[in-house]
Parts: sequence; C-alpha cells; structure tokens
Amino acid sequence: MILNLFYEEKEDRWLPGDRHVRSLLRRLLIGKPQPAGHTRVFLNLCAGLDLLGIRYRVNDYRYIQRHPDELACVIGRRFLLNKIAWKNPILLGVAAYDHPVDAPGLFDRLPIKMVLVPGEWYVDMCRPYWERVRSWPVGIDTELWAPAPQEQKSVDVLLYDKVRWEHDRIAPALNDPIRARLSAEGRSVQELRYGSYAEEEFRQALARCRTMIFLCEHESQGIAYQQALSCDVPIFAWDRGGAWQDPNYFPHKVVYEPVSSVPYWDERCGMKFATIDEFQSQWPEFWRRSQSREFAPRSFILETLTLEQRAQQYYDIAKNVADGLAA
Repeated sequence: MILNLFYEEKEDRWLPGDRHVRSLLRRLLIGKPQPAGHTRVFLNLCAGLDLLGIRYRVNDYRYIQRHPDELACVIGRRFLLNKIAWKNPILLGVAAYDHPVDAPGLFDRLPIKMVLVPGEWYVDMCRPYWERVRSWPVGIDTELWAPAPQEQKSVDVLLYDKVRWEHDRIAPALNDPIRARLSAEGRSVQELRYGSYAEEEFRQALARCRTMIFLCEHESQGIAYQQALSCDVPIFAWDRGGAWQDPNYFPHKVVYEPVSSVPYWDERCGMKFATIDEFQSQWPEFWRRSQSREFAPRSFILETLTLEQRAQQYYDIAKNVADGLAA
C-alpha cells in the first residue's frame, strides 16, 4: 500500500498562496525558522518510511480526489480538513486538534475512521469524546541524536526550561532553588529555554552536558527530552502530574488528570521528582547514579522510539484501517 500523506504547516490567510509570501518575509526578517513540533513529526515519519522503503505520496490532492476509496492520512493542521471536499476515509493526526471539544460532531461531518494522538494519557483524555482514537508517537533520529564521547563532556547539567504557563509564578519556586542547589555544589550549568534556541544549539549542548534537568508541566510526547535520551544523557525530570494545564481549556472547558511530562519512560532514562522538596532530597542520588553510569537512556530509545519502529507502526495502523474498510 502506498500511503497518501497530507501535511501543511501554514494556511493562506488573506489571499490564495499568501502563506508562501509570509514565509519568505519571515525568513528575511528573522532567519531560517526552526521546525515546529508538528513539522518534526511529519519529517521524522517520512524519514522512517524512507528507511523502511515504504512508498508514499505527499499532498497529492488530484490523486486522492480521483481515488475516493483510498485512505487519506491527514497528519497536520485542521485547516487541511477544509482544503477539499473529502470523500476518502481519513486517518487523522497527530497534529490536528488539541482537544475534541474543538471539533464537535467531527466523525459525523467528515469520513474520519481513526484519530491518532501522541501518547496514552492523551488517549484517555480524548476517549470520552472520540471512540476511535489511539496513540502513536513519532520516532527519534538516533543517528543524528547520538552520544558524544565522555571525554568531550565539560558541563555537569543542562537545565532545560519548558515551563509554558505561569512561568513568572513557577520559576521562583522551582527554577531558582534548583539553580541555587547546583551553584552551592559547584556544578557547572548550561540553560536553554524552550522556543529560544536553534536545534543545532540543543545538539551541541547535549554533546557538552553530562546530565539534564527537564522542567515542563506535561508533554503529549516530548520530542526534545527523547532527543536527549537518544544522546545517552540521563534526565532528572519534573513530573508533577495533576491536571492538564493548557489555559485555553483548563479549568473552564476541560478538567483532566493525571498527565505526565515524560510519557515515554522507564528506569533506564533517569529519575523523576514532583516537588522541589523531592528534587532536594533525590538530587544526590540522581547525580551519584548518573556519574556511576547506572542509567542507560539511549537503550530505551533504541528499543522503543526509533524512526523505523514508529514508521512501521504508523504504516501498520494505516493498513489496518484501510483493510477494515475493505472487509
């Protein structure tokens, strides 16, 4: 089966084709953009399919309209659902809707047969609204995100700050005590703030740093922390649990818990803490175990989240949906 993939990052805003002009102007003004998370999902899926030799078409709207019985794999952005008058059965996701409340009657309005979301807690959140939903995480490029030799490591800790909401309130109670503890112990630290670095800067930081502290309220997949694991950098992750915090939904539209900041994880990856008190008490153990090489984060990625593994899973899901239609 040749997959029919559909992904576009931007839609026309005022005139047909103006998305191209807007992209050119943005590049001239601020430089080459970094791939957004949704774009990275599409690119890594295609890279995995290429490695497996699985054929696919991209954005071939003419073909799909001439073959209304074939499955359309609409990966990105909800505006694609209005791009044409879809008659094809659709495998939707993972980059479409943040929550089903944004799409009432979705399965009635469109021939959608399955929705994919990045992780299991996200499945649980969506299932009361969508019966046909399952998880699919994209794979990590383990050749690109590869370990650096230990002798090149010159920084003790990469402090990765992806606290997205109420940062000014959370940072004094979380980030500042962590910095103070590391400083008191004489640990060298590099800091990165989500959204303010180039991807290459992150790779270089992982090559320099022995460990990473990951601060984020919750993740649907968490590609960045998985890239760190692929580089064999053990992580001390803030995983406070609790409710989904997106202020566009919580608490006036959606109240769901529990969530996780590291939804793909096992004991090889590192350790987790929920509060600053837990950080203070468990940090010595994490540091000791990381220095004695007790963690093996890359082996977790190689077993579960390679490009090939997750591309094969995507293909299998698509084929099962298509075979079910033909049955």
